Amino acid sequence: MDKYDVIVVGAGAAGMMAAGRAAEMGAKVLLIEKMNQPGRKLRITGKGRCNLTNVAPMREFMEQVGDNWRFLKHAFNTFFSNELIEFFQTKKVDITVERGGRAFPTSELAGDIFTALIRWVERNKVDIRKEVKVEKLLIEDNIINGVEVYGGHTYYADKVIVATGGMSYPATGSTGDGYKLATDAGHTIINVRPALVPLETAGDIAPQLQGLSLKNVKVNVWLDGKKLGEAFGEMMFTHFGLTGPIILTLSRRFSQEIYDKKPLIFAIDLKPALDDQKLDARLLRDLNEHGKMKFQSVLRLLLPGKLVDIAADLLKISQDKLCNQISSEERKRIRLWLKDFRFTITGSRSFAEAIITSGGVDVKEVDPKTMQSKLVHGLYFAGEVMDLDANTGGYNLQIAFSTAWLAGESCAKTS
Repeated sequence: MDKYDVIVVGAGAAGMMAAGRAAEMGAKVLLIEKMNQPGRKLRITGKGRCNLTNVAPMREFMEQVGDNWRFLKHAFNTFFSNELIEFFQTKKVDITVERGGRAFPTSELAGDIFTALIRWVERNKVDIRKEVKVEKLLIEDNIINGVEVYGGHTYYADKVIVATGGMSYPATGSTGDGYKLATDAGHTIINVRPALVPLETAGDIAPQLQGLSLKNVKVNVWLDGKKLGEAFGEMMFTHFGLTGPIILTLSRRFSQEIYDKKPLIFAIDLKPALDDQKLDARLLRDLNEHGKMKFQSVLRLLLPGKLVDIAADLLKISQDKLCNQISSEERKRIRLWLKDFRFTITGSRSFAEAIITSGGVDVKEVDPKTMQSKLVHGLYFAGEVMDLDANTGGYNLQIAFSTAWLAGESCAKTS
């Protein structure tokens, strides 16, 4: 009979960390992966550079996490960024901290992180089974007994950790298998939706601006006349809509509203450093100084070249109009548009383009001190399969590693 102390389902970042930690503490561990190689998503994360964590103080770190940040307190107190960096350094992976507290392997190769993890797992004698897919959890009287895989084979264990990830980058194996396993075990799944994902917009304005990047702009988010939030930084236009760092951040923050197809408006403030009064004074000065020149000359002072034609069309002011003929009403129209360039969000791109998944196993049904299910004794969760998400910058991988470390340790302590 194939009997283990701990079975880990999914050999991604969280699965390898959980399996390695449990085995390091003396547990007999089986790690099951449905793909032909473990860690496929980890090896492409951060565009292949692997932003494995962020060294921000915990309080600042938590500000980058979604609504369930309190759930992570114990996991972070057990194993946080300092411990994670030290973990990899002891495995001969040098770490470099870059702008914004983002930590990367100094080699800038995600493969170095994967190699260190898998070698650690193997050194601790974890039994790894590849190209094996778990069909169901074996549960009797709300107690876990093991798993059954496709083909009918059964593996037994008193502890099972589900670390199957979310649904982003499905080609790497993240296809939501853990949600079915959790549902069959009686768990609630919070709406699963793509996050940190480019957004689609109505109309043809964004496609006309395809490839244009805007730096140091602010995007205000509106719904039914109420401002819901904002973000400052860099964004870009695409053939379908909007992308770039601040757009991805807002896509995560408002993923539920986007999923529900609510009429969100993303309004770009092209001149966030200037309030209305200062911007009006700037416009008045520019128009006066270039009074005998055409309006397009002032637009080129204010905007990237690719935006000039769009701006003139939207403002309904001829580019050939002389600046000294621009009326006060037209000047007001220019000022308002510069502070409020609007796009209606019609949806997001698919999971194939999403960096992470929002939603997942309801953390109210998981013990934050152990990662054990409150519904099934011996069932644990780690990583993105739970309803936990954060902004870009290394925060999401740290969540995966911290919850996995705690889950693996908790299993080994009670084995």
